[in-house]
Amino acid sequence: MIHFYNVTKTYDNGVKALSDITLRIRKGEFVFLVGPSGAGKSTLMKMIYREELPTRGQVMFNGRNVVRLRSREIPLLRRKIGMVFQDFRLLPQKTVAENVSFALEVTGASRKYIRKAVPLVLQRVGMLEKANCYPAQISGGEQQRVGIARAIVNNPVLILADEPTGNLDPDTAKEIMELFNVINRNGTTIIMATHARDIVDDMKRRVVKISGGRIVSDEESGVYSFAN
Repeated sequence: MIHFYNVTKTYDNGVKALSDITLRIRKGEFVFLVGPSGAGKSTLMKMIYREELPTRGQVMFNGRNVVRLRSREIPLLRRKIGMVFQDFRLLPQKTVAENVSFALEVTGASRKYIRKAVPLVLQRVGMLEKANCYPAQISGGEQQRVGIARAIVNNPVLILADEPTGNLDPDTAKEIMELFNVINRNGTTIIMATHARDIVDDMKRRVVKISGGRIVSDEESGVYSFAN
């Protein structure tokens, strides 16, 4: 599904974020990206989303070379990808339902479809009863549930999650990870960058460790705390 071929990313200030990365991720996998801050985890995910371009190398997604996409093709790529962030990034002036609706509105979905899809996805993440609340009126865990609803309402084939439990307490983080598990079991590929050692160790999924812009370990059913 995703294949990085010898990808290097060097920014204009000379910082090398990624160095000769080769990585394949299969459809339906759940992959943790771990490593210290600044290791290159977020840059790697931005390559898939076409927010960043490699200095050298190729990034393939569903058989297409992301690097060579034309400008008009980038929105089509991004509709296949759901994004979940550490800081939730909900629009404060919109209700829970409106935040999720907005993700469909920008794709040109009909009002009829939006009215049908939004309650279904909010029910799926356990937030239907708070559809008319504003972000400031709900907890951090609930805000992240809304963020996940927004990410999956377009039925993406891939979810990119960047530290999705970083601002949550341990019990809430566990609930959010159970939700990600259900989404993955339903067939959606998930790539998650995280520093949550306990979550990684408990879940026993594929773990790709990045340090200094390089992949230093790639283990099936891995744990966070393995040797470099």
